[in-house]
Amino acid sequence: MKFASVFALTLTATPSCAFSPQQMHQRRMDAVYPNTQKIQRYMRTDILLWANKIGIFFGSSTGATEGIADLIASNFGDDVADGPFEIDDIQGSVSEKFGEYDSLVVGTPTWNTGADTERSGTGWDELYYGEMKELNIAGKKVAVFGLGDQISYSENYADASGELHDVFESLGCKMIGYTSQDGYEHDASKAIREDKFCGLLCDEVNQDDLSEERVENWVAQLKSEGILDGGSSSESIQTIEAVTPSPVSVVSEDTSDAMSRLEAENARLRKMLEDSKLMDGVLKTEILEAGFTPHHNPKTRVTMWTSADGKDCYYTNDAPQSP
Repeated sequence: MKFASVFALTLTATPSCAFSPQQMHQRRMDAVYPNTQKIQRYMRTDILLWANKIGIFFGSSTGATEGIADLIASNFGDDVADGPFEIDDIQGSVSEKFGEYDSLVVGTPTWNTGADTERSGTGWDELYYGEMKELNIAGKKVAVFGLGDQISYSENYADASGELHDVFESLGCKMIGYTSQDGYEHDASKAIREDKFCGLLCDEVNQDDLSEERVENWVAQLKSEGILDGGSSSESIQTIEAVTPSPVSVVSEDTSDAMSRLEAENARLRKMLEDSKLMDGVLKTEILEAGFTPHHNPKTRVTMWTSADGKDCYYTNDAPQSP
């Protein structure tokens, strides 16, 4: 499709203000693929059917770690995170449970202060060097949180969080969520990596009033570090194709019919993405080298002015005049 004809089609709707590059791209796609909105609707359905959430897991003796786990889950929201799950409840099925998620958030208290191993005093200790040694979870994003008493155990503040971190790191996981030591009163901790904590550390004994803000900031940090990212569009499609979906309920349709429809729409989406890349190449090579270029539609009497790189545009309701 030629450049000029693409823009003639995009002007069938009369806008009143400038549009972002993303909106420009969507208008070009709407022109070439009138059913783009329908495809996007099914793409969102795919995500609902197949997208993995974050799994939140914790070990706890007194309930304090569970409380922080609940707070983390609340900040992520039910549509993003599953859990929190008590680690004692999944012993014997850890591989299967962890395998349900692309990213994990894991937490522990510290009871065996100063110990070299098995410092949590929870079900984690039974899993570290047993069931978890055989896990194949390399590449998963993992964030660690932990609790400790930085005054009574100043030399061993939240030591168990360091062990939890190292076990997952040794399995090839991508560790994220490191935090600053600023605002804490400890003397030492085995949860320190370089100059930062290996995750979020809370002190429900001495600084419980800071926990809510710390959790909120940490969840925001994890999002900025890509804990919710699922890769590029093409990678996401390949992942969807590789998954054997579980039975789902689709209103007014049999599951098999819904799956067939979604597979067909995925094929159309792939074609759309391929043509989109082709169009981007055309725009880069065929737009004028400098300045804004007018594209006038005599039927609508609307002129779209585009920059040479295609990143900026605006519309006027009169004949082309130099901006």
